[in-house]
Amino acid sequence: MRRVVAQGTFDIIHPGHVHYLSDAASMGDELHVIVARRENVTHKEPPILPNRQRRDVVAALEMVDEARVGHPNDIFAPIEEIDPDVIALGYDQHHDDAAIENELESRGIDCVVRRASPRDPHYEGELLSTGDIVDRILEQRGDE
Repeated sequence: MRRVVAQGTFDIIHPGHVHYLSDAASMGDELHVIVARRENVTHKEPPILPNRQRRDVVAALEMVDEARVGHPNDIFAPIEEIDPDVIALGYDQHHDDAAIENELESRGIDCVVRRASPRDPHYEGELLSTGDIVDRILEQRGDE
């Protein structure tokens, strides 16, 4: 059984998330998703939706076998518990692949780090970013 871990904020689920998780699922037999805790998201605006709600929505996706909220202090703790064969990163996630590989090695976790493929918009105006969706909502409904 080849176990894959994907992770992210997943604030407002959109087609880019679905593509990422589908691609990650295709890398193995079982897909585990770690949903970042709001308090641990420091590289962008924190998520709008609560941790549990984001986890529940991700868990409802067909390709996901298990979803959990990340550890409050150690982002690698769930990875140690899951013991994956592959960590699938989104094609545009901010993570440093080499730094992740080094940390995995230092913890004795034997798995590879792979990047999911990008998903181009399928039609004009399709939004593949939570930030873009929030911007569009504010643009179109911000004064209401």
